[in-house]
Amino acid sequence: MHLVMSPQPGTEPARFRVVLDGQPPAGAAGLDVDAEGRGTLTEPRLYQLVRSPGPVVDHLFEITFLDPGAMAHAFTFG
Repeated sequence: MHLVMSPQPGTEPARFRVVLDGQPPAGAAGLDVDAEGRGTLTEPRLYQLVRSPGPVVDHLFEITFLDPGAMAHAFTFG
């Protein structure tokens, strides 16, 4: 799962946290988050949030922005 995000102009980097089914993503963490689901939005780009290590199944995904200034534009899958 990917999300195109950007910081609002003139703001500091924004921290965020993702969870799958209410838990940190651990082995399913994408390149832009750690195993605990922590990441930082630093520039406008596509952020990889989750990488499924096995078969793709249904999950509940949540993202929480911990700092102001984050702009989310589009989710992509695949």
